[in-house]
Amino acid sequence: MPAEPGGPGSSCPGITFAYGAAAGLAGDLLLGDPRRGHPVAAFGRAAAAVERILWRDHRGWGALHTAVCAGGAVAAGALAAASVRRSRTATIALTAATTWAVVGGTSLGREARAIGGALTAGDIELARERLPHLCGRDPQALDGPGIARAVVESVAENTSDAVVGALVWGALGGVPGLAGFRAVNTLDAMVGHRSARYRRYGWASARLDDVVGRPGSRLTAVLATVAGGDPRGAVRAWRADAAKHPSPNAGPVEASFAGSLGVRLGGTLSYGGRVEHRPVLNGEGRAVEVADIERAVRLSRRVGVLALTVCAGARLAAGTMRRRRT
Repeated sequence: MPAEPGGPGSSCPGITFAYGAAAGLAGDLLLGDPRRGHPVAAFGRAAAAVERILWRDHRGWGALHTAVCAGGAVAAGALAAASVRRSRTATIALTAATTWAVVGGTSLGREARAIGGALTAGDIELARERLPHLCGRDPQALDGPGIARAVVESVAENTSDAVVGALVWGALGGVPGLAGFRAVNTLDAMVGHRSARYRRYGWASARLDDVVGRPGSRLTAVLATVAGGDPRGAVRAWRADAAKHPSPNAGPVEASFAGSLGVRLGGTLSYGGRVEHRPVLNGEGRAVEVADIERAVRLSRRVGVLALTVCAGARLAAGTMRRRRT
């Protein structure tokens, strides 16, 4: 097999990505996110520092903030990848470490299960206390069924944001792709929401997140349809309801999860004191129950494993096709 340019120790990029991403995802499954010193948290602090310098109530300054922060993450990933490209082992290790740092499937499942456990025990106040760890809903405005629905919706959306999207961009761009995707997604969470402060300044981050999130969201929807318990229901809900969602990426994901699980998502919710009346997804389904949280977490995990298989396989296939043409 021909070596990558840059030295005899490097290998087919498809193989290094497959091994590294598999090791990184396994690390996430076994360890979850670190309690302290998480690289994403460090990026968030750096982005906040840049915001303090650049903030103006203007789209152009927000676009500059996005370019500086996301571009810096991609550049750092590219420099790190270039520094180890002569060593196959080091390249796999870097890919594994970066994958582990940017995916968050295990922490997502833990938070969802913790809220589900509180609801099962009848401790609604504990469930409300933990909900902000998972999503931005106003917990005091929710009863038990409302919290359960919010958790299932968040598990669905974050399966794309925290797992599948990262793997897709890792397959497309290696370590820089992994780092860049997580940077964009983090910026959207920080400044991309529609508050008075960020309506203009966060516009570029929100739009860029929509663009880079699209491939992962579609793959997530497809895999949730395949891995769920009701493929026909998932396809029906996706086709009928996804476009009604205000988010172009959350819509397909939440609709396919709703159809696969046989539940009804969407409806009235509250963010930051602002009430939204969202369209119902899979209106033929039943109301979400607490037990559906565990079902959603298990579906999310199956989707993550399938996404690794698809992304690694696609990277390997692309490398094989390139070698045949040369």
